[in-house]
Amino acid sequence: MNPPPEDLATPEGLRYAEQDGVATLTLARPERLNALTFAIYEGLRDRFAALARRDDVHAVVLTGEGRGFCTGGDVEDIIGRLVKMGPRELRAFTKLTCDVVQNMRAAPQPIVAALNGTVAGAGSALTVASDFRIATPEAKIAFLFVKAGLSGADMGACHLLPRIVGFGRATEMLMLGDFTSAEEAHRIGLYNRIVPRERLMEEARGVAKQLGERPITGISVTKETLNAQLDMSLEEALAWDARVQAELMLHPDFMEAYKAFTAKRPAKFERVRKPLRY
Repeated sequence: MNPPPEDLATPEGLRYAEQDGVATLTLARPERLNALTFAIYEGLRDRFAALARRDDVHAVVLTGEGRGFCTGGDVEDIIGRLVKMGPRELRAFTKLTCDVVQNMRAAPQPIVAALNGTVAGAGSALTVASDFRIATPEAKIAFLFVKAGLSGADMGACHLLPRIVGFGRATEMLMLGDFTSAEEAHRIGLYNRIVPRERLMEEARGVAKQLGERPITGISVTKETLNAQLDMSLEEALAWDARVQAELMLHPDFMEAYKAFTAKRPAKFERVRKPLRY
């Protein structure tokens, strides 16, 4: 894989690489089950913000190194410091964590979470903030916040999780904080696929590559629409759809898809993401 082309520092414990239009972010503290540090939170926030400006990156894979995906905030680097902070410092930290999720959802690229092992705490929030979740059989998941004396309303989990698994199931997971097996997570729709560990990255990159072969404007507008319509009425959603689809019908990719279909040849879509007027 290639290093990032722009001058953006990647903190210790986080690796970034690009290959064939797919960016890979790897949480790389395997000895700590990839527990997050302040610097890693900042690195994730800044990296996803930078990706929003990149037309040459079509999809992102987020994964971990070793036997865990991410077990949340590091007890020493984060928790040990939080208990000594005052209200202003604590508010700055919680905003930082939420900015990571905000930038993930705002990034036009679809994000594929490749869950290589245990998912817990903030790792669970990163998981539900992704667009696809591909897991190994070992990737049990828990939203542990209530067990630490906090609420399940962390990093958007109360907003996103019910929309993936339903209100009742999300209530159980967020209030009890117990682990859910990978098999159960797949059954309830939280995980899209479960694959053997040795096939995880191949599968995740395969999905990312497949997404990258689609018209990138159509993909990014689909992600934006999924975000925007979470709280719309049906009437508002239909009005949005009518505006967006009509504008995309004027996009060169729509004509290219038609010409390719009628000529029975592969389509050659534009590789520049164009903002719509809606």
